[in-house]
Amino acid sequence: MTEAITERRSDRELVVTRTFAATPVALWRAWTEAELFRQWWVPKSFPITLLSCEIDARTGGGYRLEFANPNGGEPMAFFGTYTTVEPHAKLAWTNDETPDGAVTTVTFTQEGARTVVAVSNLFPTKEACDEEIQGGAADGLPESLTQLADFLTA
Repeated sequence: MTEAITERRSDRELVVTRTFAATPVALWRAWTEAELFRQWWVPKSFPITLLSCEIDARTGGGYRLEFANPNGGEPMAFFGTYTTVEPHAKLAWTNDETPDGAVTTVTFTQEGARTVVAVSNLFPTKEACDEEIQGGAADGLPESLTQLADFLTA
């Protein structure tokens, strides 16, 4: 396994890549089955708790993640629609909780006994991508992928 590599590929695209000692099938299940996803997704360093996780991983299906608000108040929801579902190969979805949400695409590429997972966030504008980076939200994905690697070896 390798550590995650984060790169800005354009003004609007941020990509995080990591190689796993796992099959595309195992990784696919971890991304598309709610009971598995909820066990590794939330970065442990973030002061948030995942309250609910719904995943309907089919083209046109949706997802909804609800987190306890660390400042109190109403829970925070993240949700969207799956636009591409190619089992064990590619998964793409919208992030509809904000008007400038990215389109996220995850690819699973087998290389021998390992699988390369690339997570691309394509933002509608350069400013939206800049804001994601400056706000620190992009820092959580490498940590989540490390947790995924740990989860898969447990």
